[in-house]
Amino acid sequence: MPALLCRRFLLPALPPVVRLSPALFFAQYTKIMSKKRKLSAVDTEPSSTPSLSQEQLDRIAQNKRAALEKLASAQTPPGFGEGWRKELAAEFGKPYFKQLMSFVSEERNRHTVYPPVQEVFTWTQMCDIRDVKVVILGQDPYHGPNQAHGLCFSVRRPVPPPPSLENIYKELLTDIEGFKHPGHGDLTGWARQGVLLLNAVLTVRAHQANSHKDKGWENFTDAVVQWLSNNLDGLVFMLWGSYAQKKGATINRKRHHILKAVHPSPLSAHRGFFGCRHFSQANELLEQSGKAPVDWTAL
Repeated sequence: MPALLCRRFLLPALPPVVRLSPALFFAQYTKIMSKKRKLSAVDTEPSSTPSLSQEQLDRIAQNKRAALEKLASAQTPPGFGEGWRKELAAEFGKPYFKQLMSFVSEERNRHTVYPPVQEVFTWTQMCDIRDVKVVILGQDPYHGPNQAHGLCFSVRRPVPPPPSLENIYKELLTDIEGFKHPGHGDLTGWARQGVLLLNAVLTVRAHQANSHKDKGWENFTDAVVQWLSNNLDGLVFMLWGSYAQKKGATINRKRHHILKAVHPSPLSAHRGFFGCRHFSQANELLEQSGKAPVDWTAL
């Protein structure tokens, strides 16, 4: 009857259903899937003959590098030194840094913020990143008028040196032969010799100490310290106070020299900063590493 109906409607008769045993079914299934995998591998296998010439591939790579360089330049904050930018540009595209820049911009729109925009990164303008020899870590910029200019502990002329800097000068008078109080607080002369004067936080609202703490600057300056630790050798890190010592905890002690003391603040200087002789020790360590000593009198 089924065959008769098929002929009547011009359809071929269906073959009888073949029932496979479970073992035979899985054997056939495995065989089919094996062939499918082989075909997929052939389809995804790269051609032995490249579709582009080596010259074209080189040009594409060059264009990609140029595009990334242009993007990094567009993201670079004002006043950022070129040599430093090349090594730290990856930080500029990270979410935390973009949020940080937005925060600081909004703060400047609503409040007085120190230092001025073009001086936040003064420390990157003084010497190339690969010429750093000594690192002094501070915490927060001075928050008074005309003080902060992008170098920790340093103030613009003719602003009188703040108390902590006065104590630094007192230590230098006993530690470095020929040192004389310069009559100002501008430490640019050190920075140009490769002394990195880096605060952990790089901006502050006027008259409000630590007002820009925990906004992202610490992440950025940690990246700076880590780059120096990982890529240079024989640096001398002066870590004054518990805050600086905590920030410097990840420095590679096998590659660099660490000098620790209490902070030069009047609250603590008499408990170990005076007499630490860090400046003469730093020069001895630099010379041992084959580097030129710092002229601490050149201010």
